[in-house]
Amino acid sequence: MCGIVGYIGKRDAYPILINGLKRLEYRGYDSAGVALSNNGQIIIEKQVGKISVLEQSIGDKPMRGLVGIAHTRWATHGEPNQINAHPHTDSEGNIVLVHNGIIENYSTLRQMLQDKGHTFNTETDTEIIAHLIEEFYKHTQNFEDAFRSALLEIDGTYGLALITKHEPGKLFAARMGSPLVLGVGDEEYFVASDASAIIAHTRDVIYLEDGEIAIIDEHGYVTKTIENEVIEKKVERVTFDLERIEKAGYDHFMLKEIYEQPRTVADCMRGRLQPEEGVTRLGGLSPILHNVLRARKILITACGTSYHAGLIGEYMLEEYCRVPVEVEYASEFRYRDPIIEDDNLVIAISQSGETADTLAALREAKRKGATVMGIVNVVGSSIARETHGGTYIHAGPEIGVASTKAFTSQVTALALLTIMIARTKTMSAEAGRRIVQEMMILPEKVEQALKSDEIVKEIAYQFKDKTNFLYLGRGYNYPVALEGALKLKEISYIHAEGYPAAEMKHGPIALIDEDMPVVVIATKDSTYEKIISNIQEVKARKGRVIAVVSEGDEKLKDMVDYTIPIPNTFNFLQPVISIIPLQLLAYHIAVMRGCNVDQPRNLAKSVTVE
Repeated sequence: MCGIVGYIGKRDAYPILINGLKRLEYRGYDSAGVALSNNGQIIIEKQVGKISVLEQSIGDKPMRGLVGIAHTRWATHGEPNQINAHPHTDSEGNIVLVHNGIIENYSTLRQMLQDKGHTFNTETDTEIIAHLIEEFYKHTQNFEDAFRSALLEIDGTYGLALITKHEPGKLFAARMGSPLVLGVGDEEYFVASDASAIIAHTRDVIYLEDGEIAIIDEHGYVTKTIENEVIEKKVERVTFDLERIEKAGYDHFMLKEIYEQPRTVADCMRGRLQPEEGVTRLGGLSPILHNVLRARKILITACGTSYHAGLIGEYMLEEYCRVPVEVEYASEFRYRDPIIEDDNLVIAISQSGETADTLAALREAKRKGATVMGIVNVVGSSIARETHGGTYIHAGPEIGVASTKAFTSQVTALALLTIMIARTKTMSAEAGRRIVQEMMILPEKVEQALKSDEIVKEIAYQFKDKTNFLYLGRGYNYPVALEGALKLKEISYIHAEGYPAAEMKHGPIALIDEDMPVVVIATKDSTYEKIISNIQEVKARKGRVIAVVSEGDEKLKDMVDYTIPIPNTFNFLQPVISIIPLQLLAYHIAVMRGCNVDQPRNLAKSVTVE
């Protein structure tokens, strides 16, 4: 959830580290800090707030050094203040480190170290690591040995970068459950929690795996296991462009990413549609294709927005493939000892591919013998590497914390999977061709839905000061209601709830009055007449209805307060279009309320802790 950047080479480290942190601002954070090694001394500066606050506090201070580490923190242990901000040190300031993750046995380690005379200055679990290395160094006088010995005592997750006066010309890194990449440049090396922090300098990276460390100096690097076994790592090429993580003239990354969706939906389908045969191809599933097609049960596990995409996937797979599907929050999946058998398929969905709960769920599924596939965005991410097979959604870097284009691409990928399986079962070639032809024009329909922006902006102005919203949908549009409500909560801080429309009368109807905006997804599908009845129930109680409707629908125009027309498509593809005005509504309300759209409070882009 936090951001790490490290550098060692022949250039001044400070500007590289600060610019790297700025590339990671989208991840969400509450404090920032930097440490530089220079002539046997280590300089540390850290501040609460934005990176700009850190820069202002440094001002004209000399920040020299060819080796350094930097960090943005999202608080877990200890409140967000300057003392708890990273980097952290040992007792003497000889060991300085930054850390992503959570040390689960920190209380035990802290008590053990206190018994040995250590005094702690912060409330963090991270400070324990520096003191633990210090304790081992007292006995070994070999820093690498002390580093590895300390890691063997730690339970939990970490991505670590550290520098030390004991080895002033080196940079150390380690990974266990929290992503870390090593960038290989021209006589210079980088460490980062996300490749976007370093692609301005190099596209050649090594992905550290769990239980691996890297020892880096100006001449090169060595990668080892924690147990001291040297391992050869493959250098991989990062392919996304730097321009794709810039705002490109938009006021916010979120708005840019909403408007990128015609392209990202098309990119997800590119090369995967076979219109003549009416089939879809997913090459990443080749190693497990037999198990995918023969699965007797499918379990989908995900968190947040990805969970909502998974719910839509459940509806698709059950309707067209006639396979029983369960969708589980990854955070609950492994703790309830789920029934998983070796003829089950488990699908893990995650934009970042690093979501800690989803990673833990897929590992549990593998342990129980299931075939595990991933649907992820970030190439080379942990989920992509640990699943048996899978598919990338090809949405490009998603910087806004509130996911938009990843959601529509995840739903598109699930549609591709559904058609692939269905065509091997009961779906006819003719039905397959009709669906594939419709999928080919889906990006155009997303583009058309974006033209509702001015209508949505006017609606946003009317309702920006409301404190509660209700979102209703039926069938495939029920998960869209959940996702629309989540978007509003995330970035505008307005309380919103999504419900199946028919469930409204089993409780939420008590909330409805003239001050309650009710957003209803009422496109023309098999539940259309039913949802009209639900709208009438709302209007009878003076609720104000904003309806997302199919183009040309005149029936609802006089029945509701506002309509947002969008193109119609096959029911199972409709969510890709229906969500667009709800994303825009959340965005415009948040902007009008003066909220930080791209970095909403308390949230982080990639949740790498439980």
